[in-house]
Amino acid sequence: MLTVEELTVRFGGVVALDGASFSIDEGQICGLIGPNGAGKTTLFNVVSRLYEATSGAVTYDGMDLLAMPAHRVASIGVARTFQNLGLFPALTVLENVMVGGHHTTRANFLSGALRLPGVGAEERRLRQSSLELLDRLGLGPVADRPAAGLPYGTLKRVEIARALACSPRLLLMDEPASGLTHAEVAELGGVIRDIRRDFSLTILLVEHHMSLVMGVSDHVVALDLGRKIAEGDPQSVAQDPRVVDAYLGGAA
Repeated sequence: MLTVEELTVRFGGVVALDGASFSIDEGQICGLIGPNGAGKTTLFNVVSRLYEATSGAVTYDGMDLLAMPAHRVASIGVARTFQNLGLFPALTVLENVMVGGHHTTRANFLSGALRLPGVGAEERRLRQSSLELLDRLGLGPVADRPAAGLPYGTLKRVEIARALACSPRLLLMDEPASGLTHAEVAELGGVIRDIRRDFSLTILLVEHHMSLVMGVSDHVVALDLGRKIAEGDPQSVAQDPRVVDAYLGGAA
């Protein structure tokens, strides 16, 4: 589903990614781990086309992802959530989710402004499908409430719903457990497994919460200082001396 080959990203004299390579099979949950500054979010931003790669290749479902403009990424089946919430606080929960499904409609600015035939039907379809997503994630009761003021854990699930509204095949999740309580993290693990199954997703998960990563991932890739230092099943990566050294230091 996704292949990253010798990916390098430089910001001036700073090397954020240094020849990173790995692949994810269709249907897998792949955890991407590493200490702060390892290059995890940089890799996410390259795959979602927010950053340009200095060199290397990224192939998604046989397509050259780096050759595509950012505005086409959602339409080919790649969606993401953000470490820092990217919701519109003044919009309702439902409206935020509908934004995620915008690319699935044929209406544009002009046809929407003029309310041309078909626009209303598309909007009703998108509203209904977004409501169904909210219900599946237990968010139906807050659908008509503004995003501003809702609990942080609820907003994290709204972000997931908005990403699912894109009808993705590959979902990039950037630290979905950050800011959550222990109980919410445990619930999130079940949500990730459920949406993988229910929506036939492949998931790339960046996360510092090791119990979550190790509990839901089929495959784990560890980065340190922009380089891949380990790859494999969760248990073997967790016990790899290079991973232990990266997180705890050689003396530990």
